[in-house]
Amino acid sequence: MHSTGSGSHETKDCRSCGRRIEWRKKWERNWDSIAYCSDACRARKVRSIDVELEAWLLARLTSTPRGGAVDPADAAQALGADATALREPARSAARRLVNRGLAEMVQRGVVVDPSTGKGPVSLRLPR
Repeated sequence: MHSTGSGSHETKDCRSCGRRIEWRKKWERNWDSIAYCSDACRARKVRSIDVELEAWLLARLTSTPRGGAVDPADAAQALGADATALREPARSAARRLVNRGLAEMVQRGVVVDPSTGKGPVSLRLPR
């Protein structure tokens, strides 16, 4: 959970894609039960390939020399015959690792917010 800055409401991370879920008035009564950012994520949930992508990224991160980075696209390529189809699931796996504090998402050497980072990103162990 994250604070939104105003201090009035907290945000959550989607269980499926790892993006930030902002509090909404319409969810006031059931905010505690909100776990997914969209109907698509609720339908998709976390599949076994998602767990495999996370495990691959984490294993690669822990075997990479300190300060080294791992591209989530490499996980997609390593685990799937169709790396293009696994590209977004690999980014989602990377976001979930960041949300759990196991990694940092970086772009050109600068840590970026996993919910808003666009373009090529990589993961590194937290500093």
